[in-house]
Amino acid sequence: MREVFNAEGVFVRYREKGVKLENGHELTHRSEEPTELWWKLKEAVKGRKVRIVVYELEE
Repeated sequence: MREVFNAEGVFVRYREKGVKLENGHELTHRSEEPTELWWKLKEAVKGRKVRIVVYELEE
């Protein structure tokens, strides 16, 4: 095995927003947006057999 990709950062941005509907109910709208890190990893592993290990960094 050899290292193909090594980077750190936020993988996907995640947002939640409360939306009030016309009938008075409230709905939680969730959205996910891939970051540049996601796109770089996708390109690095495309078509390869890989093992991906993820570590959470302390903030």
